Amino acid sequence: MTTKRLSGPEGVAEAARLLASGEAVAIPTETVYGLACILTDEAVARVYAAKGRPSDNPLIVHIAEPEELHAAALDVPEMADVLARRFWPGPLTLVLPKRPHIPASVTAGLDTVAARCPAHEVCRAVIRATGQPLAAPSANCSGSPSPTTARHVLDDLDGRVAAVLDGGPCAVGLESTVLSLTGNRPRLLRPGGVTREELEAVIGPVEADKAVFSAPDARETPSAPGMKYRHYAPNTPLVILRGPVKAARAYALAQPGRCGVLCMEDEAAAFEGLPVVQYTYQTLFNALRRIDTIGLEQVFARVPEPTGIGLAVANRLQKAAGYKKVNI
Repeated sequence: MTTKRLSGPEGVAEAARLLASGEAVAIPTETVYGLACILTDEAVARVYAAKGRPSDNPLIVHIAEPEELHAAALDVPEMADVLARRFWPGPLTLVLPKRPHIPASVTAGLDTVAARCPAHEVCRAVIRATGQPLAAPSANCSGSPSPTTARHVLDDLDGRVAAVLDGGPCAVGLESTVLSLTGNRPRLLRPGGVTREELEAVIGPVEADKAVFSAPDARETPSAPGMKYRHYAPNTPLVILRGPVKAARAYALAQPGRCGVLCMEDEAAAFEGLPVVQYTYQTLFNALRRIDTIGLEQVFARVPEPTGIGLAVANRLQKAAGYKKVNI
């Protein structure tokens, strides 16, 4: 398969044509690039095959307008409409009971649907031009760092998808927050571009699923994308290193082989004598991809405090490391 490179208004029209015919097309969102398809079993199967994605990992349904949530979900509570008015278009996914026409292949057999209205105008233009909602996970090989540029998509999926629509770098750089509204109280399934604190300022206390902080039970079916499997991982072994900066540097220097450090910009100077890959909240996935280009045998990741957007970063780094950590 030859993967088409698309851009501009003509690219939007061609992406919509390919999607309507059942193909898988990578499109930009404000969070990461998504590998989109229409809501049919055949189209969804193409997405799973291209990514090598486990079939029990559900997809997010993307809509062009906030009010379209009611066409995808049943029994939409007032709280969902309040959140949609506050955060949509934007990086928030809501999990609600699904309507019968949403295929089981999209929801991994669950009776709920994860839906969001993205803020990227190119993405919304594609949805409108296709004339129907689109299902989309991140446009990368399953388990690798999420793509925040069209180049990242091509690095993983060139020759495996019909087209990539270039909409520029993603502004947020982390996937959407996933919030379940199916229980007695709202439950955070995945931290992301909308923080827990921002949610609580609108709707009150938000319970966090145990998978936000620790490895999920491998026997459980994930109730939202990104909960169960190892994600975001470079090929280079990655270990989280917790403790004071000076002690962390001494530990990393003492390890055999060529070791490096992945840390935020404000800590980089403290790791003199070690190869350092710096990241910001927006560039984490780009940094994880860069690790594999500089010839390291092992990388020690420094994790920010799990508050605000730092909770989402900490969550992604834990998954990238396969929950391996060293406490100094």
